[in-house]
Amino acid sequence: MTATVTLGRIAGVRIGLHWSVLGIVAVLAGAGFARWPEIVPGYSSVAYAVAAVTGAVLFLVSLLVHELSHALVARRHGIAVDGITLWLLGGVARLRGEASRPRAELRIAGVGPLASVVVAVLFGLLAWVSTILGIAGLVTVVLSFLALINVVLAIFNLIPAAPLDGGRILRSALWAWRGDRYRAAVWSARAGKGFGFGLIVLGGVWVLTTAGPDGIWWILIGLFIVTVATAEEQQARTSVALAGVRVRDAMTPRPCRVDGSTGVTTFLSEVAPVRKHSAFPVVDASGRPCGLVSVEQAGKVRAERRHVTTLAEVAASLADVPVVGPDEALTDVLPRLDGSAGGRALVVEDGALVGILTSRDVSMISTLRGLDGSAGGRGAGTVFRPAG
Repeated sequence: MTATVTLGRIAGVRIGLHWSVLGIVAVLAGAGFARWPEIVPGYSSVAYAVAAVTGAVLFLVSLLVHELSHALVARRHGIAVDGITLWLLGGVARLRGEASRPRAELRIAGVGPLASVVVAVLFGLLAWVSTILGIAGLVTVVLSFLALINVVLAIFNLIPAAPLDGGRILRSALWAWRGDRYRAAVWSARAGKGFGFGLIVLGGVWVLTTAGPDGIWWILIGLFIVTVATAEEQQARTSVALAGVRVRDAMTPRPCRVDGSTGVTTFLSEVAPVRKHSAFPVVDASGRPCGLVSVEQAGKVRAERRHVTTLAEVAASLADVPVVGPDEALTDVLPRLDGSAGGRALVVEDGALVGILTSRDVSMISTLRGLDGSAGGRGAGTVFRPAG
């Protein structure tokens, strides 16, 4: 989930909003504006509107606290964090890797619901204090709503089904019990698919029997859970097939590279048409990699600016392109590759570019390993999987 608007950083973690987050703000604000006059009558329409929007925004802050807790604990366990994005169905903390041990997985997953409980307690205490102090009843209702919805958020996330936090907790428990993280991931993902299909059915029955729109949200959440859980199952299958494979075994060696000082006009007219690649590593004057440029990126430069714009100016920098070593385990690199633009990583050894790794390379070697039986070390009973 890519952020549409970047808000800044908290504790070094990039925070962003996807445009779809307006949907959850609209739904929560609309629900508050419609129902709170029945609970605490006597206020103006403006007061109800302000309270409804404030409640919706503070709920987004609650979601941010939940995801930020995941990100900070993951970072403490040596996992890099690309950022957090809030969107229509909640929030996503984008991690560049996975936990190395079941206990670390448990901590990363469990801290989110715990953070939501802490936030719920804080809002609950504020609601209690506002009641004692005789502060406007509308304020108390908003605070009570925020306490309740954070409790619901914590409980919902503890359901043992991927990609919910409870699914991660289930995966860590199965991993610790059976000693096989991939089989654990498969069962967690299957639980997620079952739960997701259940939500879809529940939402459909709700819509048909009540003629109300609330069931649509359950259907959307169910579809999201099924989609992500399916992808996680496939990812586990791929990880099994790629067990023991190093980056150098899958990468394309000695890729065609372009000098950063090359003009966009020259690149589009003389390099790209001949080489037939969609993206090229960019090197500096000393031949060291400094980024990655795609034909699409270069093509977005206005025609009148192409002759004075160099590839170094339009290329994605190394801060945005995964840089991996040739001897890294391919399974450790996959999360970074999946989260990169275009699904590509530069392979660098001793500061020199030695290859490029693409999603197609991974797909090819995964297929070959499956066909030649190389992934069979776990036995014929091993199940494979897909996957916020």
